[in-house]
Amino acid sequence: MAIALATPWQPSGDVVAASSSPHEVVAEDFTSGEVAIGSWLSRSVRLPGYLITAAGMVTAMVLGFTSLGARLSARAFPRVRGWCARVVLGALVVTLVIRLAVVPFEVWLEVARRRSGVSTQSWWAWGADLLVGFVVTSTVTAVLLVALVGLARWFPRWWWAPAAAVATAAVVLGSYVYPTVVEPLYNRFTPMADGPLRTSLLQLAERDGVRVSEVFVADASRRTTRLNAYVSGFGSTWHLVIYDTLLVGAPPAHVRRIVAHELGHAKRHDVLRGTLVGALAVGSAVITLALALDSRRIGRRAGVSSVTDPRVVALVLAFVAAGTLVAAPVQNLVSRRIETAADLHALDLTRDPAGYAETQRWLAVTNRSELQPSPLVTGLFATHPTPPERIALVRWWAARQGAPPVPALVAGEGLPGG
Repeated sequence: MAIALATPWQPSGDVVAASSSPHEVVAEDFTSGEVAIGSWLSRSVRLPGYLITAAGMVTAMVLGFTSLGARLSARAFPRVRGWCARVVLGALVVTLVIRLAVVPFEVWLEVARRRSGVSTQSWWAWGADLLVGFVVTSTVTAVLLVALVGLARWFPRWWWAPAAAVATAAVVLGSYVYPTVVEPLYNRFTPMADGPLRTSLLQLAERDGVRVSEVFVADASRRTTRLNAYVSGFGSTWHLVIYDTLLVGAPPAHVRRIVAHELGHAKRHDVLRGTLVGALAVGSAVITLALALDSRRIGRRAGVSSVTDPRVVALVLAFVAAGTLVAAPVQNLVSRRIETAADLHALDLTRDPAGYAETQRWLAVTNRSELQPSPLVTGLFATHPTPPERIALVRWWAARQGAPPVPALVAGEGLPGG
């Protein structure tokens, strides 16, 4: 219910398509070569990406829904006696096995990204990122599992209630901590130098009524050629983050339009809204998890006596993996609707549909985005509408506002961006 109420469902896809369908946009606004390049890049990374997901899911489920994970947790550190230490070490071992299962496919994906020119980092830097990710993930996993097992031992009959509350609070806390603790582990952030662009971005935010404390530049170019910008933080801690790749490759007008979209997320409090909805969803998931863990049949198969058993680590992670897989299509659908709302906000703010359409085309071509993904790919993996869908939305907005129609963009290729 919270997801349904918090998600911006309008305009519907049918309304937008009635103005200009995504298929028509592809023909009008992208060359056949651009379509082919996007499809080629997607194909080159799709299979290893699928296998990363599949390997992680299958490994987690095999470890959790059989006694293999429980035996692994028990035998890895046979002399450890305290339940807390056993949970921590069990979490470390199980997450390590899952990580090792996907590493070969992550290597394959990185090779594909290098061949396509998307990745710019060295193998050493890539390995360091992998290690940092594992440390962060395993640490958070261990802390939450200790809390889960500890609450089950202290409150045997109704442990699920405080566990749901702890999980809900953890999501909220994580959203606050991530920008200041985790993001700096992957990128260096430096304030944007004073100049016309920084001034114009702050003025745009002020005109939009969004309080931005600073504009930071992230050194993304040491990893990728991809372009991106986002708003990070909450309330008075909001700040703009812009990839240095975007500053190098984009005319200032493109940067301003992209930032206008990101301001839409801040204006609508999308981070806070998503955090609260996510917290409620996780809390509800813990209650569902409690019902599943109470099943004696599942416990026998997993080789654990109850949720108080420190060997329950693998079983819990298996349920988390299964829940993540089931929830992915819904999460992606909601994300696409939120991104559509941010596009509409950017159009309302800039009042420049032709320029915004040109920016979307430029982003798609520069990032070599897939322009015609299958419905399956969209449902399982797409967090944003496709570029043709976003340009179709621009034309719908222009018609609704009585603005001049946005012409075909292929003929306008190479027009100055400002």
